Amino acid sequence: MSVFFEELDYCPTPIGALSLRRRREHKLGVDVIEIKLGEEYLMSSLFTVSEIALARLGLAKLGGDKLDVAVGGLGLGYTANAVLEYENVASLVVVEALEAVIDWHGKGLLPLGRTLTTDERCRIVHGDFFALAASEEGFDGDAPGRQFDAILVDIDHSPNFLLDPANDSFYQPEGLRRLATHLRPGGVFGLWSDERPDDAFTARLASVFDDARAEPVTFHNPLQDKPFTQTVYLGKKRTSSAPENTE
Repeated sequence: MSVFFEELDYCPTPIGALSLRRRREHKLGVDVIEIKLGEEYLMSSLFTVSEIALARLGLAKLGGDKLDVAVGGLGLGYTANAVLEYENVASLVVVEALEAVIDWHGKGLLPLGRTLTTDERCRIVHGDFFALAASEEGFDGDAPGRQFDAILVDIDHSPNFLLDPANDSFYQPEGLRRLATHLRPGGVFGLWSDERPDDAFTARLASVFDDARAEPVTFHNPLQDKPFTQTVYLGKKRTSSAPENTE
C-alpha cells in the first residue's frame, strides 16, 4: 500500500521553491510523481503523452545513423528517454537549469533517473538553455560551436506562458535564428507547449524554419474524464541560402 502523500525533496531556487512530491491518486489507483515550482505544477508523471510525442515527432523525419540530439529541460525525463529509444541516436545532451532536478535523477528519486544516467549516450548538463541557445558556443562545453541534428525544448508552459519573462526573446524571430545556428542543415527544432496551437508563434517559426507547423497532441485526461490538447511545434533548418521572411 502506498502512502497517500510524501514530499521527497524541497529546494529553494532563484526562481522559486522547488518541490518533488509523490502522492496517491485514489481515483486511478496509481502513484503520481510531481514537481512544483512555488504554487505552479511543472510536470506530472500522470501526463507524459506530449512530452514523449515531442521526441517522436522531432525525430520522425530524420534519417541516417549517429544522430546527435540536444534537449532543453530534463524534468521527469520522458522526452530524453524517448530520444534514447531510437537506436540511431548516437548522443544526447540534456540541458537543465535546476541542479536539484539533475540530483534527483542521479539519486534515483525519479522513475527514469537510473535509465538516463546509465546510458552512455546521454550527458546531462547543468546550465541555462536560453543563454546557451543565444551564445556562439552552444550546448556542449566540451565542443564549442557543435551542431545537432535535432534540438527539442520543453521548459516554459508555452511561448506565451513563461517561467521567467527573460525567456521571451527566445521565442522571437531573432532568438529562433540564433537557435538555428546550433542545428545542422536539415536539422529539426521541436518545442513543447501546454496550450493549443498558436498561429502567431507558428508564423514566427515559419519566418526562420522550413516546414514549420504546429502538431496538436490530444490525449484523455483521466482526472477530468475528457480529451485535452497540447502542442508540439516543429521546424526544419533550411538547407539552402533562400532568404528568410523577416516580416
